[in-house]
Amino acid sequence: MSSIGSYHLHSIETGRFGLDGGAMFGIVPKPLWQRKISADELNRIPLNARCLLMEGNGQLILVDNGIGDKYNEKFGSIYAIDDESENLDASLKQLGFEKDDITDVILTHLHFDHCGGSTRFVNGKPEVAFRNATFHVQKAHWDWAAASNVREKASFLDENLHPLGESGQLNLIEGSFDLFPGIEVIPVDGHTLAMQLVRVHDEHHSVLFTADLLPTHAHLSPAWNMGYDLWPMTTITEKAKILERATNEGWHLFFEHDPVVSLSNVTQGNRGLEIANPRPLTEL
Repeated sequence: MSSIGSYHLHSIETGRFGLDGGAMFGIVPKPLWQRKISADELNRIPLNARCLLMEGNGQLILVDNGIGDKYNEKFGSIYAIDDESENLDASLKQLGFEKDDITDVILTHLHFDHCGGSTRFVNGKPEVAFRNATFHVQKAHWDWAAASNVREKASFLDENLHPLGESGQLNLIEGSFDLFPGIEVIPVDGHTLAMQLVRVHDEHHSVLFTADLLPTHAHLSPAWNMGYDLWPMTTITEKAKILERATNEGWHLFFEHDPVVSLSNVTQGNRGLEIANPRPLTEL
């Protein structure tokens, strides 16, 4: 069992999906990025929706919760969603848990592939899926998502947001701090306004849930960023700061979307930053 401080850590697979490779790598030419992740006939690259479960101090804390199951056939086809063999309920069940056991959900941001599992349809209406959990979201991001914008409108879905806003289970937080002992939230603004990374740490070790600042290990290089990022130059600056700390302090990076690598360290190689010791979370 992987542990940091008083928390046992579990990787939660909620399914796979696909996004356009060009959008995932922005200005990077396809002949370069396809060496790392191959695309299908529609130019989509495979991605995981991998979440982090932290068990300790009488709490069961989930970071993000995947796409969920509210999508229709057209939506599922566009995004190549595959959650038959791996999904949130099955992953929790393997560990002896269910959604009602979750005490807290930390949402990095409110794009559908990160928060869609927060709600479910009951008699055709969306309702909160985690009945006993408090949902922690940066206030600036909640306000941003609620106002929506043309660029992100297709990612901020009302059936994901509205039930949370009406539930009384929403905790809007501000800034970077330890939300719980040994669990730090770190807002970053390049991908979308006030997305939050999550770092679980003790005096010796840190695991950083990288969310969409580093969706895969292939995004380590400064210019290898997503076309989805609202402010790409901000992403470059934020990524450099985070990776400097990760390199100097020996952080373990936990990749939410990487189809192969779930956990690795990062080191300075001859041609820039490289992942080191890629492995499953169970080998932390």
